[in-house]
Amino acid sequence: MKEKKSLGTINVLSVVIPVVVAVLLGIRSKPDLGEWTKLLPHFNAVINSSTSVLLVIGLLLIKSGKKKAHRRIMTLAFVLGGLFLVCYVLYHLTNSSTSFGGDGTTKVFYYFILISHILLSLVVLPLVLRAFYFAFTGDINRHKKLVKFAYPIWLYVSISGVIAYLMISPYYV
Repeated sequence: MKEKKSLGTINVLSVVIPVVVAVLLGIRSKPDLGEWTKLLPHFNAVINSSTSVLLVIGLLLIKSGKKKAHRRIMTLAFVLGGLFLVCYVLYHLTNSSTSFGGDGTTKVFYYFILISHILLSLVVLPLVLRAFYFAFTGDINRHKKLVKFAYPIWLYVSISGVIAYLMISPYYV
């Protein structure tokens, strides 16, 4: 019963979070919380870079049998994901979206990275939440089965977020 409720909460969060982000992107009148909010994309790039590194370290740790260190590193990656989400929502609540100014092949590559990043971030959210839940509750068999899919997607989303940031950062005002 407890698991059913927890997985139900994960399902709700997996729908509500993307809907909230989509709504925020559509809001035209943005509250002014100060210039500091313009720094959030740069901070988010640091978070995504750090998460990518932590994910690789976490994989190396578990492959070498260091379960406790793996748990700590992956928990930190999970917390950084939550911090990223808060900062991302705060930025888009207070700032208009930035348009990509490149053209040609660069523009095609940018939009490929951006669109795949966005779509896979929708896919990875429930996977990571479930993987974390299974690990937290000690259901290691289900955790292992799930992370075979969740891990590479999460790593791609983290890295592609940094690539998209690096490509659009010259166009921030």
